[in-house]
Amino acid sequence: MSSSRTGRPPAQRAVRRPATPRPPRENPLLRLYTRAKKAWDRPLTAYYLILGGSLLITVLGLVMVYSASQIKALQMSLPGSYFFRKQLVAALIGAGLLFAASRMPVKLHRALAYPIIAGAVFLMALVQVPGIGVSVNGNQNWISVGGPFLLQPSEFGKLALVLWGADLLARKQDKKLLTQWKHMLVPLVPVAFMLLGLIMLGGDMGTAIILTAILFGLLWLAGAPTRLFVGVLSIAGLIGLILIKASPNRMARLQCIGATDPGPGDSCWQAVHGIYALASGGIFGSGLGASMEKWGQLPEAHTDFIFAVTGEELGLAGTLSVLALFAALGYAGIRVAGRTEDPFVRYAAGGVTTWITAQAVINIGAVLGLLPIAGVPLPLFSYGGSALLPTMFAIGLLIAFARDEPAARAALSMRQPRFGRKRGAGGSAATREPRRWNTMRRRASAARTSGER
Repeated sequence: MSSSRTGRPPAQRAVRRPATPRPPRENPLLRLYTRAKKAWDRPLTAYYLILGGSLLITVLGLVMVYSASQIKALQMSLPGSYFFRKQLVAALIGAGLLFAASRMPVKLHRALAYPIIAGAVFLMALVQVPGIGVSVNGNQNWISVGGPFLLQPSEFGKLALVLWGADLLARKQDKKLLTQWKHMLVPLVPVAFMLLGLIMLGGDMGTAIILTAILFGLLWLAGAPTRLFVGVLSIAGLIGLILIKASPNRMARLQCIGATDPGPGDSCWQAVHGIYALASGGIFGSGLGASMEKWGQLPEAHTDFIFAVTGEELGLAGTLSVLALFAALGYAGIRVAGRTEDPFVRYAAGGVTTWITAQAVINIGAVLGLLPIAGVPLPLFSYGGSALLPTMFAIGLLIAFARDEPAARAALSMRQPRFGRKRGAGGSAATREPRRWNTMRRRASAARTSGER
């Protein structure tokens, strides 16, 4: 080999390797969508949506009840936190009902269906007894239970119809009877019409509409033929039209849809001032507690029209947040009903989802001026213990059903304390096994059945 003049071997040039093409960069939006879709498809997604969404709605509702009811309480010579304290007590009791319902087995839920509907019918009939029933805002649907506390049995009628109707349809499906129209309608429709009649005796058409929506939801889930569905809907619509025509107050509410002026005799005062409250809120609102409409301008600011006060104080951002929470709750309920193999769970989850979604749509639609004012509260949000207690029990049902999915049971069985010493079978400290930490990897490698908790 030849050398250079300096006696050193010539330097060898490095062979250039062909440049390998870099992989194309993934679109960050696509990557975010993929991760969100993966998280959305996890077994516990419905469980967390129901639990988290309902708790957030309830807590935000407590805040808005405190803000919207202060002026009303002071006008009645009561402490400013009067309505808030009553709602807080109801929420605490409801939390206990929610926890109890979420831990009950499905067999116990089905066993409770008949006592609940029998009790609801008895109390709804008791409302019409003179001296026992109490009239509020022209509707006699209340019973005094002592002191300032009133009970509205028709709210428990919603829960009763869901549980009893789901158990009835599930039993008939097991016996292959739902293919006959008479078994699909009887006795479900007659009992529902009996509940509707008891409610309408007190003049509460808003609750009757919600009960009708639950009935239609159960029939739709049971696979009612279109002609049968249309027939029942036509009968209900005809009865509703007659009841509306027979009441000047209901006709006046129907004429206030989309109103921008209170009109003659201020017949649309509540609907118009609800729009004023939403319009003055802007994007982020005037601030918590800074509503002007609650100073006597907006009737029922802490009950039926609490969504208007929310829009005024928290703005468009606050109202959209409430809508998003209800949408997540509705999606989770539909997901639970669609993924289960148990017919009772499917009917009950679908009935609860129909109940909460329909009531939220009717309430918010009335505040926005898109629907007539029906006088129904916003679920989990408006003031009213009689509405809050059965609704929170129904949320507990959804949580129990979401936990009962096979994939969710397997995932929850892995959710044990992450750290801590395993308990030995006994013996002295010298003979016990050394301390071992409950890491997720060790628990995942252990052999378990899918139903082990």
